[in-house]
Order: sequence, then C-alpha cells, then structure tokens
Amino acid sequence: MIPEKKDQAANRKKKGSRGGRPVSHDTGLYKERNTVEPLINKLKAWRGIATRNDKTPESYLAGLHLRASMIWIKDLTRTTK
Repeated sequence: MIPEKKDQAANRKKKGSRGGRPVSHDTGLYKERNTVEPLINKLKAWRGIATRNDKTPESYLAGLHLRASMIWIKDLTRTTK
C-alpha cells in the first residue's frame, strides 16, 4: 500500500537530521546546482576523465583544465558566429 503524500512529508519531518529528503525546496540553490551540473557532465563525457586513465593527480588535473578550455573555446566560437 502506497502512503499518502502528507504521511510521507510527516515521516520525513519526524526523521529530522537523521535522514530523508527535506520537505521544503530551495529554488535558488536548485538554480545554482542546475548551472554547474551540465558543465560537470560535459567534463565527465570526455573519455580521459571518465575512465580516469591518468593515474597521478597532476595529470588528471591537467586533463580537467584541457577539457574545460576545449569547452570554453567551443562556447566562445559558437557565440561569435
């Protein structure tokens, strides 16, 4: 049996900081998160970063910088045309 929505909200509220989703929704925080997530997905789509072939932190960071600059240049050329 599926509980009613008001029961779900009450149960989450009872849990408090012990877990569960918050009952409220912060629109500003969601907007900020939604700004960053597409970029992170573009970074992770690049095979060198997705598979983590670069074993040292320095080479992995260099790969992140390289991919970020590739995305940035592509966005720059798209907006100037």
